[in-house]
Amino acid sequence: MSLWLSGIGVSRGIAIGRVHRIHATDLDIPEYEIAADALDAEVQRFEEGLTRTREQLETIRDQIPANAPPEIAAFIETHLLMLEDSALSDTVAKLIREHHCNAEWALKLQQDHLVAVFDQMDDAYLRTRRDDVVHVTARLQRVLLKEERHIEARREANREPPVIVADDLTPADIIILHQQGVGAFISEHGGPLSHSAILARSLRIPAIVGMHAARRLLLDDETVVVDGEAGHVLAAPDAEAIEFYRHRQKRDQRYRRMLGKLKGEPAITADGVPIRLLANVELPDDSADAAEVGADGIGLYRTEFLYMNREDMPSEEEQLAAYRRVLRSVDGPVTIRTLDLGADKTLGQGRDPAQSTNPALGLRAIRLCLKETDMFRVQLRALLRASAEGDVRVMLPMISNTQELKQTRHLIGETMNQLRAEGHAFNSALPVGAMIEVPAAALSAPLLARHADFFSLGTNDLIQYTLAMDRVDDEINYLYDPLHPAVLRLIKLTIEAGEQAPIPVSMCGEMASDRRYTRLLLGLGLTEFSMHPASILEVKQLIMQSNVAALREQVDAMLACGDADEFREHLDALDEPAPA
Repeated sequence: MSLWLSGIGVSRGIAIGRVHRIHATDLDIPEYEIAADALDAEVQRFEEGLTRTREQLETIRDQIPANAPPEIAAFIETHLLMLEDSALSDTVAKLIREHHCNAEWALKLQQDHLVAVFDQMDDAYLRTRRDDVVHVTARLQRVLLKEERHIEARREANREPPVIVADDLTPADIIILHQQGVGAFISEHGGPLSHSAILARSLRIPAIVGMHAARRLLLDDETVVVDGEAGHVLAAPDAEAIEFYRHRQKRDQRYRRMLGKLKGEPAITADGVPIRLLANVELPDDSADAAEVGADGIGLYRTEFLYMNREDMPSEEEQLAAYRRVLRSVDGPVTIRTLDLGADKTLGQGRDPAQSTNPALGLRAIRLCLKETDMFRVQLRALLRASAEGDVRVMLPMISNTQELKQTRHLIGETMNQLRAEGHAFNSALPVGAMIEVPAAALSAPLLARHADFFSLGTNDLIQYTLAMDRVDDEINYLYDPLHPAVLRLIKLTIEAGEQAPIPVSMCGEMASDRRYTRLLLGLGLTEFSMHPASILEVKQLIMQSNVAALREQVDAMLACGDADEFREHLDALDEPAPA
């Protein structure tokens, strides 16, 4: 008999395969006494386990796909730093000697203590860091227990790729399993904006999270169908169901081939409105992916990779070389975001600002740059020099008031004077824009527009700040709602402010790349989208089938309604292509 299960679909696609259950963090920990004359050897075994775990993570870090978000590397780097922390390494060794307990038991005692400390914290963001402790200690436990094989899933000849079912999966686990050719992931915990979910989407692996009791209900080696978009799993499907989903797989393949034919087509709506489709780029070499799908330029080039996981600061020449590579690889504008560190992205190597009680609201992004002006000036010099060689636009993250824009423009002016005196060429009319990521920026967009040359809506942060919820907290991820009326009104306010200024307004958050919201955003007046290159052709197809004039009327009516059910009815109607 077939079994139908539901979770949270976080990465689209259909997979058919056999279940392979693994224990990523839920492990059986032995507890036994160590003789006094064997304590040194036990401590040495623990330290060797630490070394082996560090080597694993370093190898995984070096194998991160080029198109993976920079947060993934930061996530793994954080785990490496935790392994070096005395609260883990020295304290566990001390527990082994004091209590004569085996390494696994001592590690479990210290894990429980650290988790309890995090659980007692008032701040929700810091409470979620307990998961890092669990993930790090679980990896180390697997090394000590010699159970690393449990995170493997070998694909047998002539069989479908295995479907991994786990309690939880870290990005490091997903990278290992992806290299082994798995077909899909199902986890009992996690949310749509977790690091693992983001990585699964980057790797285009069907994935479902939050499927509670999945390991109890799904049996090893039984056939399942995974629908990563709907968040459904069908266990023990009959022949008719398998045939249906194989047809879905083939249809998806045909759809992908059809999308490839749109590469050279302009993104113009059915009623003749031109739409600009730009790409989000993580690393200089990723710009080739943008060119491959015919992107109109780069709408978000993140520069954090230049600063992370290193002992020193990147030089002006190093940064200039990176910006030049991107400029030479794509046609159209290249929007480069200045350093956006803080919250879940850190410099590492002890160079971060003092830990805030809530990093998401602390010294980060433009706030950090305006405090560390020596570091910021080096980046501004490289950006200005690059502007002499192509269409560069500079974007400032987490702007919340006009003073930050004025301060930055003053620094840019000073930097221009220095470069001019040194004989360096640059674009004296370099466009400087603001990311709209906090409600204060959206509400004061008309004022900000007087000092900005363009806006870019960073919806990932805008949504979490508007709804007062941490987007990576599994306990409250159900609150993350791009369709919340407050979020949509802030987006509309920003777009209207851009129209009145007039300055361009783009969107570079996850919302821009999600086809479910394409027509809604067109109806809100958005004419510039920036997204992962893999999403561009799919969004382009929807744009070409849409009538903006009709959509704007529909969305205006939707925003005016006060009833939640009526709101959803209006939203569903947007999926019906309007007549040209």
